[in-house]
Amino acid sequence: MTGSERLAVGRGIDLNDQRLWLKIASERLSIVRYVFLVQVEDGIASAAQRAALEYADAVLIGWPDNDSPEVRDLEGHEFGVVRNLMAIMERHIAEFTAREREGEVDAMGGTLVHITDCVAQVRRMFQPDFPLPTFDEISKVVQEEWDEDMGRIDSQDGEPSLETIEKQTEHADEHRGEMLGGDGARAGMIANASATPADPADGHTA
Repeated sequence: MTGSERLAVGRGIDLNDQRLWLKIASERLSIVRYVFLVQVEDGIASAAQRAALEYADAVLIGWPDNDSPEVRDLEGHEFGVVRNLMAIMERHIAEFTAREREGEVDAMGGTLVHITDCVAQVRRMFQPDFPLPTFDEISKVVQEEWDEDMGRIDSQDGEPSLETIEKQTEHADEHRGEMLGGDGARAGMIANASATPADPADGHTA
């Protein structure tokens, strides 16, 4: 039993309540995503950082309530799989925290992807019909947009004027707001575009 599980038991929480783990998974990912967002929001996030955030958004968007009819009850062996995924997630969160202390933002982004993988697989167990995109699908879209943005900057000839610099800054701020916004709207568009849910065995979880 992990430290967080012992704390939950001490508070009278029933760890055998299957759907409790669905709620915990979303809350843990939401917190980690916010911590990472704070780390990158003062600058223009790299393509990899944007993709990590959008992946978390896509997995969290439209998260169901525990009593939603869209949520299924797990069979015995499936509950064991969920518990194992949550344990792996907690190990990745511990690594994420260590990277944060060391100021390794890029490593934090990679670890966020692993955490999101775990949460995505937990959601697929409870809500198998919800179309979740893979990180590779999101990363490809984000990279294409990043390359397009960089191409616009590189195409400027000569020394840019003050007006040009201001317009580029405004565009970057607007784009960063779209990519890193907490509402996850764009991530949802990617999620809805997925034709079929990914197999739980897919993903990047170690």
